Amino acid sequence: QVQLVESGGGLVQAGGSLRLSCAASGRTFSSAAMGWFRQAPGKEREFVAAINWSGGSTYYADSVKGRFTISRDNAKNTVYLQMNSLKPEDTANYFCAAGKGPSTFDVLSLTTVAYWGQGTQVTVSS
Repeated sequence: QVQLVESGGGLVQAGGSLRLSCAASGRTFSSAAMGWFRQAPGKEREFVAAINWSGGSTYYADSVKGRFTISRDNAKNTVYLQMNSLKPEDTANYFCAAGKGPSTFDVLSLTTVAYWGQGTQVTVSS
């Protein structure tokens, strides 16, 4: 069992930055791929970023590539999402996810996620 708790969301102006954190409990964290998804009101939950078990491989949605960076610290059981150059369309509830396996492919879609966090709200004003 893995429990995920996100933090770091808030209100920021367009062009600003935020860093989200996801603290994980459970012994399987260091062997699982981790990811971030987001869901805006009235829209489906969508993939944002993924990182493999070691941190050596990452993958991003086209909409955030070059602006967001995912990283992890296995010693602290924590995964991060650094968000720069934020846009109003980035406004959403952001969810941390643990994949069913160690590869980024294991956390690219809703069907491959094993565990979800409760979400943290990010609001970007124009």
